[in-house]
Amino acid sequence: MAGHVVPHFHNSAGVAKIAIGAKEFMCVGALPPYDHPHVFLDMGSDSEIICPYCSTLYTFDSHLHGTESNPPGALFEIPAAA
Repeated sequence: MAGHVVPHFHNSAGVAKIAIGAKEFMCVGALPPYDHPHVFLDMGSDSEIICPYCSTLYTFDSHLHGTESNPPGALFEIPAAA
C-alpha cells in the first residue's frame, strides 16, 4: 500500500449521507476534538456503507475524485507533523 493515501472524511455538519469518490477511506466522525476512533471502511463491491460509530451513510459517486465529497468540505486534512 506504499504510495497510496487513504482519504479521511468527517461529518461535522451532521448530514445523514455523504457521497464520496473513494471506496476505501477512514471516517473520523466530527472534527477533533469531537472525533470518534478513526475507522477504516471498505465498500468492496457495494456502493454504500454506514459508519458503525457515527451512523453516517457514505455512498460512492464515480463522478467525484477520491478526495471530493457531496456535500463539499467533508475531507479531513491530517495536520502536518511539526
